[in-house]
Amino acid sequence: MASATGTITNLPLLNSAGTQVGSFTGTFTPTSFSVVNGALQVTGQLVGTATAAAGGATQAVNKTITTTVQSAQASAACKILNLVLGPLHLNVLGLVVDLNQVVLNITAQSGAGNLLGNLLCSVAGLLDGNGLNGLATLLNRLLGL
Repeated sequence: MASATGTITNLPLLNSAGTQVGSFTGTFTPTSFSVVNGALQVTGQLVGTATAAAGGATQAVNKTITTTVQSAQASAACKILNLVLGPLHLNVLGLVVDLNQVVLNITAQSGAGNLLGNLLCSVAGLLDGNGLNGLATLLNRLLGL
């Protein structure tokens, strides 16, 4: 299994009012990734020491946690077709058609209320693993190296 441990140094620990009550120093080692309700989540082992701001008391931490990866977002658009036709000269029974380069780009917009866009983006990504599900699968494969 590949090691992907991240070091955490002096992470502020806040109470429900947002006041810092201590700090955490340790490591986080991801063990798996998943997509839940359209959000990329990571599960892993958090190991370290929590230190209270008042008095300096410490508490060992060794816990499996799951959290949302904040910066991971599915793309709001996906490419469906990019067709480029070079210059074309047609002569059909005396009807002459000259056409310069034609570029056709079709892009689907996904999101709430975009039924056709959501469907086409899903179909376009079936074989190539696009989107957060594909990212989660790729990350899980990397963890298994």
